[in-house]
Amino acid sequence: MTEIAERGSRKAGDLGRTTIADGVVAKIAFLAAGEVVGVHALGSGISRSVGALRKRVPGGTTSTHGVKVEVGEKQAAVDLDVVVDYGEVIPEVGKAVRENVITSVERMTGLEVVEVNIAVSDVWLPEEEEEPERVQ
Repeated sequence: MTEIAERGSRKAGDLGRTTIADGVVAKIAFLAAGEVVGVHALGSGISRSVGALRKRVPGGTTSTHGVKVEVGEKQAAVDLDVVVDYGEVIPEVGKAVRENVITSVERMTGLEVVEVNIAVSDVWLPEEEEEPERVQ
């Protein structure tokens, strides 16, 4: 977990501390990447299947398959495995994903995002038989 000092007029140590779990950063990155037009899904085929099963289990939560984070005291790095919609310009989608993930993580956590690495693992074709689960 990462500890963030509270900003204010008094000393942060006198007021307490806030900790942010690595999973929180991963979830923010997952949702931010999924907001970008052209991102069809996150994760490899196997991880998407596992994520779909988790959602069907009562009490299942949003999976962050396709996202790996390394979180330090003040900085974070994010690795994403992305499936892009066919016809999209992959470098442009990657740039938009990177910008949205950095903005969201930094705004919500106060951590500095030092890198966002994106691996495009597949291109989704509309005529494919089994559609991977879309990012929600």
